[in-house]
Amino acid sequence: MGAVLGLCSMASWIPCLCGSAPCLLCGCCPSGNNSTVTRLIYAFFMLLGVGIACIMLMPGMEGQLKKIPGFCEGGMGSSIPGVEGHVNCDVLVGYKAVYRVCFGMAMFFLLFSLIMVKVKSSQDPRAAVHNGFWFFKFAAATAITVGAFFIPEGPFTTVWFYIGMAGAFCFILIQLVLLIDFAHSWNESWVEKMEEGNSRCWYAALLSATAINYALSLMSLVLFYVYYTHSDGCTENKVFISINMLLCVGASVMSILPKIQESQPRSGLLQSSIVTLYTMYLTWSAMTNEPDRRCNPSLLGIIGLNSTSPAGQDRVVQWWDAQGIVGLILFLMCVLYSSIRNSSNTQVNKLTLTSDESALIEDGPAPENFEVGDGTNRAIDNEKDGVTYSYSFFHFMLFLASLYIMMTLTNWYSPDSNYETMTSKWPSVWVKISSSWICISLYVWTLVAPLVLTNRDFD
Repeated sequence: MGAVLGLCSMASWIPCLCGSAPCLLCGCCPSGNNSTVTRLIYAFFMLLGVGIACIMLMPGMEGQLKKIPGFCEGGMGSSIPGVEGHVNCDVLVGYKAVYRVCFGMAMFFLLFSLIMVKVKSSQDPRAAVHNGFWFFKFAAATAITVGAFFIPEGPFTTVWFYIGMAGAFCFILIQLVLLIDFAHSWNESWVEKMEEGNSRCWYAALLSATAINYALSLMSLVLFYVYYTHSDGCTENKVFISINMLLCVGASVMSILPKIQESQPRSGLLQSSIVTLYTMYLTWSAMTNEPDRRCNPSLLGIIGLNSTSPAGQDRVVQWWDAQGIVGLILFLMCVLYSSIRNSSNTQVNKLTLTSDESALIEDGPAPENFEVGDGTNRAIDNEKDGVTYSYSFFHFMLFLASLYIMMTLTNWYSPDSNYETMTSKWPSVWVKISSSWICISLYVWTLVAPLVLTNRDFD
């Protein structure tokens, strides 16, 4: 009897996994809005690919593959029919594997971005493809990724590196918009609670969060000057650190000017402190890609746990470098935030909603005519009258995120002429440092826009 019930329970998943039914008909889906659940599932797809890429970067992975009899090229004997030692194991591990896994993810999301152009409600037939057919979409993503490993080496690695750098830069810009939106939303939420009651407690919380962010930023500045500059060199680092320090101070002072406060009463130092801390991260990330090893010490070497690479040797590409770990954390926060955030006032949806004809709908309670039935969890179709986010842009953002994670896992290193090793190059430095300047510029624009565009409502 238990086996029969289990089979029936699994049968209830079939409309969701293999059919066009969206998550609102699936017992396996959590309760919530279909727009949010769908985005979280796509985020899970991406995280699965990231996990596979991380595994392929683990040390000793190539050695383990070569232990399989007859699997790799040049192996002794063959116990796998049809393989006969023709598999190039060099492509299955290291940065080459990361490039191909991320290529598969990127092409999958780019394809869906093109398919979902101009979808305006869940009544569109293409919306069923977006919200359902999960098994077939997983199979398609897997097939594209596997096919990527059959791409000849040739110029693929170099071309895909530059495409990845451009896409990662664009994703950093999206990160900046999400960060500024988060900063303003955080400040607005706490100011509202402070005005509603218990003002001393919330004022102390605001002050503490702001002070912690500025303290971390100041500590970062000191460490930058100590470890990433030298009296007889590292001029570029000195310029980067000094310029960004002055820009952050200027933006912080601007946020509390009377004119700014008059047009935006809830603008304050909390947002400035968050932007300042993120700018310090971008500055550090840029300096970690400098080709000159004297101006680019490893974090483990700084704290005394690891010595720097000998002169003339390139560092091994690995995702557990400090830069890679921080980049992964920011990536996760960005993807999850964009998947969950659903306020009509948020700049996230104003960014992702590309058509004025689409309705921007608040995530709300279940419709009165929605029947839960047997009491199991169901997602609610809240997009019958209009989508709450642009399907096409959401997939395009995940396409850029795939390129960003590819560059993060490979430390933004560039493949050399023979594609055997990776080295730091100046283009990566300039991409990151320029993104830090754009970050501050975007934040300053959110402060001065109401003063410049007086005929627009910024409430």
